[in-house]
Amino acid sequence: MRPKSETLTAQELEIMKVIWPRGQATVREVYDELRAQRAIAYTTVQTMMNILETKGHLKREPGEKAHVYAPVRPQQIVVRSMVREFVNRVFDGSARPLLVHLLKERGLTERERRELQKLLDREE
Repeated sequence: MRPKSETLTAQELEIMKVIWPRGQATVREVYDELRAQRAIAYTTVQTMMNILETKGHLKREPGEKAHVYAPVRPQQIVVRSMVREFVNRVFDGSARPLLVHLLKERGLTERERRELQKLLDREE
């Protein structure tokens, strides 16, 4: 059996990115926001939100007219877990190759370099 993963699928993450800033949302609210960006079915959003609840990422509570979904964990915690899982899976747990790759592929602005240096200085 496959071990449980904290990593969200692309579609799950898209839904969570709508809910996190709001703190909570109904299926209709998430659907309306996603529909403004691309074609998507209401039932798809509903199914995905139910899956997120089953996986423990959302909690559902009754609202006045519809169920209201709220995130179980803050965005920062989920993203940290996803990054950690990615680094473990792709780079055998070492963040250095990831950082080197990002620097070579994307490059950094002078401002980003200063911010990174401040973070590194704080860690020493």
